Amino acid sequence: QSVLLSAFLQNVCQDGWFDALLAVRQSGFRSASCSSFEQLNPNVKEKRFDEIAGRFPGLRVALVGDFCLDRYLEIDPALAETSIETSLEVFNVARVRSQPGGCGTILNNLSSLGVGTVYPVGFAGEDGEGYELMRALGQVECVDMGHFFQTPDRRTFSYTKPLVIEPGRSPRELNRLDFKNWSPTPAVVQQRVIESLNALAKRVDAMVLLEQVDVADTGAITGEVADALSQIRRQSPDLLMLADSRRGPKHFPAVGLKMNRDEFAVLTGQARELQVPDLCSAVGSLAAERGQAVFVSLSEDGIAGAKPGEQPEHVPCLPARGEIDVVGAGDAVMANLATAIAAGAETSEAMRLAMAAASVVVHQLGTTGTASLQDIRSLVCAH
Repeated sequence: QSVLLSAFLQNVCQDGWFDALLAVRQSGFRSASCSSFEQLNPNVKEKRFDEIAGRFPGLRVALVGDFCLDRYLEIDPALAETSIETSLEVFNVARVRSQPGGCGTILNNLSSLGVGTVYPVGFAGEDGEGYELMRALGQVECVDMGHFFQTPDRRTFSYTKPLVIEPGRSPRELNRLDFKNWSPTPAVVQQRVIESLNALAKRVDAMVLLEQVDVADTGAITGEVADALSQIRRQSPDLLMLADSRRGPKHFPAVGLKMNRDEFAVLTGQARELQVPDLCSAVGSLAAERGQAVFVSLSEDGIAGAKPGEQPEHVPCLPARGEIDVVGAGDAVMANLATAIAAGAETSEAMRLAMAAASVVVHQLGTTGTASLQDIRSLVCAH
């Protein structure tokens, strides 16, 4: 198997990976990149991509979870001063950039893909950061703000990121300043989230769930909200529901899961160092056990995924084309997986789009990037 995998990886570099819909089955998984695939010519690739992407404007997606405000403070070291009072160096901020983070990053990617309507489901505080977040979300063309609200019972989850900007150099990030909630989300706030979920369940093509908080029950997806999602799953078994969590996916109900390699190891008890064929087999077993799709991002090894009743798949990542910044790559993967699957893409096709999106995002330095549909198309159809 290791010899076959080595040969497979060599051919990936030579031949690319968006080149077929059917794969040679080996070792219990399908590699969507084997050089022994039946080759598709560029015109066919473009036609299939456009067929999938052509359905994006008709999609309605509920985006549920923790919305943050990312604030970038651009520091100009040429303007440095010394404080008269403390004798400490003063960092002068020359520019402030604010953009939605957490679920908001997924939202930006959904918008870049041309998704028809996105319903943010969550909350912000009644504070300055909340005002900025509400304004930023409301300016996105595809967004319906009817299920996102401000509350005095929570503060706005925000990341403040000081960046030193020097000519001819990549931005250098200093220690981040985080603003979070450390107490349980009040019942009245949870109830508003649950009411929105129930109202949207029959109206949307997909629900994307993201838990960004580190402490249980302090964000939008609490235990009570998870119970409501379980009920929605029972009532709407065909609704695409895909979840990701910083705390790992163990506490989620029977929904599709996207996680990283470490989270998969914790969830399944498998060794983190599993080789790709063995990991793919384990991903397939977990998908069959849960009865839901499972995707595992593998950093430089790409992504593995499986749906119940199907062979697990593996798609490698694209080679780096210069300096990279991985912030936001996982959110781009999440957005593309959910959108492509909701549009009728096969598992391997969705993962190819996701890997192309990740490749676009990691080359955007000093920001939580997004991948446009045209950028993704160019990479997908070229490899």
